[in-house]
Amino acid sequence: MDGTLIDSEKVWDVSLADVATHLGGALTPETRAEMIGSNMDRTMVLMFQDLGLPLDPVAMDEACRFLTKRTEELFHDGLPWRPGAAELLAAVRAAGVPTALVTSTERALTEIALDTIGRDFFDVTICGDEVDGRNKPLPEPYLKAARLLGVAPADCVAVEDSPTGSASAAAAGCTVLVVPCDVDVPIGPGMVRRETLVGVDVPALGVLLP
Repeated sequence: MDGTLIDSEKVWDVSLADVATHLGGALTPETRAEMIGSNMDRTMVLMFQDLGLPLDPVAMDEACRFLTKRTEELFHDGLPWRPGAAELLAAVRAAGVPTALVTSTERALTEIALDTIGRDFFDVTICGDEVDGRNKPLPEPYLKAARLLGVAPADCVAVEDSPTGSASAAAAGCTVLVVPCDVDVPIGPGMVRRETLVGVDVPALGVLLP
């Protein structure tokens, strides 16, 4: 979702910087880049390590609540589409292709984002707090999506923008269409890179499948 369908990583830049300031420090660009595609728990660990703070569960929970509230405020202001994403979603839905949203973002924030994206585009949505801690880059988010859609992962094309998400989809056995947004993505087995989703249609996705 973030960085693939909507250009929301810029929003996360703001809210994560605000959390770092609230904690008395500043987030390094390297750690911010490492957070892209991560779930909330890993993001908090990276944040506290980067700021040189002890991994105190109470303090991390408070920071998590601060981050969620701040990001909710920013999400409510509206989220811009990534180029070609809205057109591709509409084409996939019109063709009747089973579709899942697989995101590391937690359910509460995802629901706000879906006000912009549109819930009707997806048969199922899998969020970062719905995979029993087995988040990206582990394969479970994409395996769960395939199970709920009733299809084999090998018959799925995953569209991703981050190293973490791409690794998750590839580990699940999906073909991965990588469209980088804010960080470069190493291209491994089962991955195909494009610079944009503009011009990608349903036949183009089908060609990617083995």
